[in-house]
Amino acid sequence: MFTDAGDYVPRIVAVDDLGDVSFEEAIAGTIVEFDDGDIVAGTIVRVDRDEVLLDIGFKSEGVIPARELSIRHDVDPSEVVQIGDQIEALVLQKEDPDGRLVLSKKRAQYERAWGRIEEIRESDGVVKGPVIEVVKGGLIVDIGLRGFLPASLVELRRVRDLAPYVGRELEAKIIELDKNRNNVVLSRRAWLEESLKEEREGFLRDLTRGERRTGRVSSVVSFGAFVDLGGMDGLIHVSELSWKHVDHPSSVVTIGDEVQVEVLEIDRDRERISLSLKATQQDPWEAFATSHRVEELVYGRVTKLVPFGAFVQVGDGIEGLVHISEMSAHHVELPEQVVTPGEELWVKIIDLDLQRRRISLSIKQAAEGGVVAEEYREAFGDHAYDEEGNFIGEFSYETPAEGEESEAERAWREYYEEHGEEAYRQALAHYENPAPDDAPAPDAAEGDD
Repeated sequence: MFTDAGDYVPRIVAVDDLGDVSFEEAIAGTIVEFDDGDIVAGTIVRVDRDEVLLDIGFKSEGVIPARELSIRHDVDPSEVVQIGDQIEALVLQKEDPDGRLVLSKKRAQYERAWGRIEEIRESDGVVKGPVIEVVKGGLIVDIGLRGFLPASLVELRRVRDLAPYVGRELEAKIIELDKNRNNVVLSRRAWLEESLKEEREGFLRDLTRGERRTGRVSSVVSFGAFVDLGGMDGLIHVSELSWKHVDHPSSVVTIGDEVQVEVLEIDRDRERISLSLKATQQDPWEAFATSHRVEELVYGRVTKLVPFGAFVQVGDGIEGLVHISEMSAHHVELPEQVVTPGEELWVKIIDLDLQRRRISLSIKQAAEGGVVAEEYREAFGDHAYDEEGNFIGEFSYETPAEGEESEAERAWREYYEEHGEEAYRQALAHYENPAPDDAPAPDAAEGDD
């Protein structure tokens, strides 16, 4: 350049700022040094459908295949990264057969996540992440790597439909960690139990035996039904669902039903609550005993014949025994000589034992007449009876529900328990194959009435 006077003054176009470093050393310093397995940082410079280019300051950009971008399967690269993003990647191959630098964002994420997850496991902490996939047996949770959450550990009780959990962010405890197998098993149930422990302790502390609470049926299983009481679940055992025999709990309650239950037992150490549904309902035996008395005539239906007599249903779930000696005024060898199953007839109550839940009935004494039970008079009116109180009208009797254990079946079971298998087999054989007319009938009724 020249001054105003026309003198030439050289202009400085470069500054030597390398100091003691040679030019060759300065050029070498711009080249990033790394090996296979190292984690490098760079900037996304290109996003294609099947790969992404990352500038890490190497002689050429590194290639990240689409499958190495995310722990999610079949993901669109543009949903994971954008041009200009700063990310880390693990070097898979410094130079593949095509001379390319191959990187993996997913594996760099794995390496960083493993260290963090191992620390969380050691401190008994909690991991958190979105559910990204439903697989056989459970869910996959994104916790920086693919964490497996078994279906049985998603909630406090097993969940059958896992699809609604996709996209939800869940917290869970780490229960299994194996880096060699790249295996992480999670439990949300363990986290829920820990979170709800204090709440459960307070709930159990306030709960008292014998109190009644309203809850909702949360699940039905073969041995009973679980009821959500608003803080914990309690179990209604199948034997406490109804005063009648129950083949399966689903015949009494269904999921979602609101029920009133009575607390039977509280095991605070094991955090278990035993409930009863039938305790909140009137005992049909007590109702029958309250509305009937000995020497009263009731109408019934023969349900079963046994060697020592016949069982007659006289109320809803109420069966009584007509001993063979009370079947007729004349001597009877076999019950089928007098009655048949399904036959409807009048019987007289000759004994009512509420404590043992047994009723002794008599066909013979009913034939002699007597006072008819009030419900029959109310149902049919006085015109349905003769002067002696005998029923002369028509009556439709409701048959017991299919599958219910009748009084007769219970009698056979109790006979077996009291007298043993051999006596039971003999009595059953006599019932199925009656003895000749000159053979005496077994006197089993005295011990089984």
